[in-house]
Amino acid sequence: MHTVVERELELKLVLAPERSIPVPARLTYRTEDPYAVHVAFHIGSDFPVHWTFARDLLVEGVFRPCGHGDVRIWPTEVDRCDVIFVALTSPDGDALLEVPSAAVAAWLEQTLRLVPPGTETERLGIDEGLAELLAPLPADDLWLNDLWWPDESQDGDA
Repeated sequence: MHTVVERELELKLVLAPERSIPVPARLTYRTEDPYAVHVAFHIGSDFPVHWTFARDLLVEGVFRPCGHGDVRIWPTEVDRCDVIFVALTSPDGDALLEVPSAAVAAWLEQTLRLVPPGTETERLGIDEGLAELLAPLPADDLWLNDLWWPDESQDGDA
């Protein structure tokens, strides 16, 4: 059984030190994709902008600066409120988002209760997938027992 944990929240897209605009977003965690968090930003277009990155990155970013490259996260305080900054970089542009720390931490706690750190691999179903992939088929028996297969027990040296 797969479970989805979602949270709607309003982020702030930081345009300048004293200027930001609200951006509705949805955080999504799926137990069948246990290492990832998905964020959909609703920016007023027909389709939301989607980002996916490691859950561990967001967990760490609640407590200390982390990440490099496309996703960087760090906690800070703005107007005496705890927030998390998320910096996203893509070929289409860069974005700096201010996220309410308490809302993200509460949502992450739900995901961590469902799939504790270190147990993610169990949710992937790798063993079951490999067993299914490597399971012999009825045709395999025919091929292995085919009469034209050379009998290696007879080497011609009688």
